[in-house]
Order: sequence, then structure tokens, then C-alpha cells
Amino acid sequence: MSALQEKTVKVGVISLGCAKNLVDAEIMLGGVLKQGMQITGDADEADVLIVNTCAFIDSAKEESIEAILEAHQQRGLRKKAGQKLIVSGCMAQRFSKDLVNEMPEVDAFIGLDQVADAGNIIERVMARPSQTSAFSPNAAAAAGLTDEAWQPLNLVTRKSVYIPDYDTPRFRLTPSHSAYVKIAEGCNHPCSFCVIPQMRGRHRSRTIESVVAEVRNLVAEGVREINLISQDTTYFGMDLWEERANPTQPVDSSRGPTLTKLLRELQKIEGDFWIRLLYTHPAHWSDELITTIAECDKVARYIDMPLQHIHGEMLDKMRRETSREHIENLITRIRAGIPGIAIRTTFIVGFPGETTEHFESLLEFISRVRFERLGIFLYSQEEGSRAAKMPDQVPMKTKQVRYKKAMKLQQRIAREISESQTGRRIRVLVDKPLIARTAADAPDVDAQVILKTPAQVGEFIEVNVTGTQVYDLLAEPVRAVS
Repeated sequence: MSALQEKTVKVGVISLGCAKNLVDAEIMLGGVLKQGMQITGDADEADVLIVNTCAFIDSAKEESIEAILEAHQQRGLRKKAGQKLIVSGCMAQRFSKDLVNEMPEVDAFIGLDQVADAGNIIERVMARPSQTSAFSPNAAAAAGLTDEAWQPLNLVTRKSVYIPDYDTPRFRLTPSHSAYVKIAEGCNHPCSFCVIPQMRGRHRSRTIESVVAEVRNLVAEGVREINLISQDTTYFGMDLWEERANPTQPVDSSRGPTLTKLLRELQKIEGDFWIRLLYTHPAHWSDELITTIAECDKVARYIDMPLQHIHGEMLDKMRRETSREHIENLITRIRAGIPGIAIRTTFIVGFPGETTEHFESLLEFISRVRFERLGIFLYSQEEGSRAAKMPDQVPMKTKQVRYKKAMKLQQRIAREISESQTGRRIRVLVDKPLIARTAADAPDVDAQVILKTPAQVGEFIEVNVTGTQVYDLLAEPVRAVS
């Protein structure tokens, strides 16, 4: 242990954004523990506070900035003058060069390639004077400080290439019975509204052996729900097909890793648990994947497949690499091939050039297909994206009207689907004594089952559905089945 840690350093984290960002936070905390430091959930006692930011849309960036400024303000109110403030995550990865000058109160900015080295970085930050007051260059010079001494550390490297492994130290922030497993990082898709490839780099998959080893360890620890995540889960392994001895030979996908092969290997792991697929892209689905899900009973009858729109002109402008015909045919094949499947999707309203005709086409599609789970995003004009420069930007008022209309339609559909469950006996996973979820409900984003009597947290039980509350179900536990 270094001299800096004669008094054990305590580290806290505020993690914003998606589950992929949460895994990054867990990896940072794993490095903290490996370095002999402690983790605390109390900002008052933290020697180092990490704000793990999101930058997916404008509202996420605003939330991240507010969290950073609030953390700085609170350490002043707590008179925690020596507390260090580190900013990580997508916003740091994308904007660190600007933020170094705009947020001198931050002690260090770290990117996606530095998450596994958080422990060492914290030691380095602890050796520096704290940025508890914002210096200007002139004030710093008057105080005799060099630029290096007063400016935040910027440790962000461009073009992220990091990917975790099965033995990467990690401190899970999810309930003990549910975990996220990042099977790949980065994205190769050219969606015109999105800047994720600029932040997280090209798609890079883990090996099947690495993912299986991690899942096996998690199941052995008592985890009952494995949520597979990446920017595009269905693209898993495809980036590795090019790595062949003779590059002049054509790609042979039968020899390369695929999501179907991964699922069949995970199916072999002993234990009672769900495998949930999140963030699948419609362009990479296949009949083989549909058959695999149908034949693997540990894979939850749930598919998260963001579609973003359905009108052909909008799909082309969004550069979604698919068509209305493909999407409608795929949904038909999925529902026919996987009985009882619940499909979750998201759509964007107010994309540049979206007309009333385009929007009404989307409403008709939602009404006809009747997705079990659905979310709507208002288009966000992201700096650096192709769509940000497109003509015919839709006014915010129009976006909001379309959002409300689409969500009102989905609320009616969701109520009808929920009411159809009344009187059924279903299997659920208990999150809290009086709260559970069905296989059709992913953590944090979908509906819940409200139990009339308490049940054992982290266990599968059967319940009788007795009623609904729009999205949520009301149910009475029957018996434990595991």
C-alpha cells in the first residue's frame, strides 16, 4: 500500500445514463477495491467523488453538467475542501478538451479506456492540490501556479478501444440477483441522429469463452437474471470474422462467433436463471437466432429492438440500414417463431423532415403491431451528427404534440395488454418484498408486478394476476418454484 493510503481513501460514485455506463462505473469501483481503497455511498465521507456522465442527448448532457456542479457545490457546503472530483463517462470522452477549460473545479477527466485503471488514477489525483475553487489563467499566474498545477488532469484518449474481460475487477451496483454483462463495446452503425460511435469507438466483441466464464461466475454467486448488453447485441462476434489466417478467403460465418452460438453456450450453464437480450438491431436478426431463442428456455421471452421509425423515408434519412418491409416481416417471423414473446421498442418523433404523413404512418404501425413495451424519444439535435445539419428541423412544440399523441396511444395498448393478463398464473422474479417483474419486463425501464403479500427477494415465484394499474400488474404470490 502506498504512503497515500496510510489513511484509507474512500471513493463514491454518481452514475448517470444507460446500463452500459453503469457497467463502466462498476469496473471503476472494482479497480478502487483492488487498489485497497474503500467504496462509500455517502458523499459526505468520500475523499474522491466520481461523476460518471452520459451524453446521448441534450437532456442527458444537461443532467450530467448539473450533477458535476452540484457535487462541487456540495463539497464546498460540507467544507470538504480536500475532496477530489473526477468526471468520467461519455461526456468526458467526447468533450474533455472543452470541459478542462470550462470546468476548472474538476480535478480530472477520464475516458472510456481509463475505467479499468481508476484505482491508479485516483492515487495520482490524490497527490495533486484539490480544484476546490475555479482559477482563471491570470489568477493562477498571480498565485504562482503553472498551467499544469491549476488545470484539471485530462487523461482521456481518443478512439476508445477498451473492452472488459471475465476477470476484470468489478463491484456490482445492481441488486444481488440481477446483473448486466457487456458482451461488446462500440458501434459500427452510421445512424444519422447518433454520435455514439464517435464516443465509444468501433464495435469490438468479447470472446464467447470470456462471456460464458463471467456468466457462470455470476450464476454461482446467486444471480438469477443476466442482462446481455452492448450497443448492438445482435452484431456480437461479427467483427471477429475477419480475423482469419488467409485474408484472401471469403468470410465463413459458420466458423466465427455469433450471438446464437453464445446463447447456446449460456444455455448449458447449470442453474435457474433468465438470460435477457437488450439493444438488438433489426438489421442483424436471422431465422437462426429466432430458432435459438425458441429452443433455449433460459432465454427470456423478451426482445429489446429499437426501431426508431417505420416510414421508409424516415428510415433512409436516419440511415437505419433497414426498410419497413424488412421490419414488418421480421416482427411477423419473431412472433410466429417464439410463442409468448414480448417485444420492446423505441421510436423517435420529430426527426428532421418528419411530416404529418410520416408521423401518422408511425401511429398506424404502433396501433396495428401492438408492442408489449414501447418508449418514445423526442428527436435531439446532437452536435456532430449528420442529422443536426439537416434542413427542415421540426419545432419543439410539434415534437411535444407528437410525443403526447404517440404515448397516449401506447398507454391504451399497454392497458389492454395488461388487462389480458388478469386471471393468469405467471412466473416472476422478486426485486423487493412487494415488487416483482415478469420475463417481459427488463429492470428499470419496464413495468412491475405489485405483490399483495411479501415474497423472498431474489427468488422466482408464481403469482396469480388479480388486476392492473395501467402498465403494472397486481398479483398474489402462489408458491416458490426454486
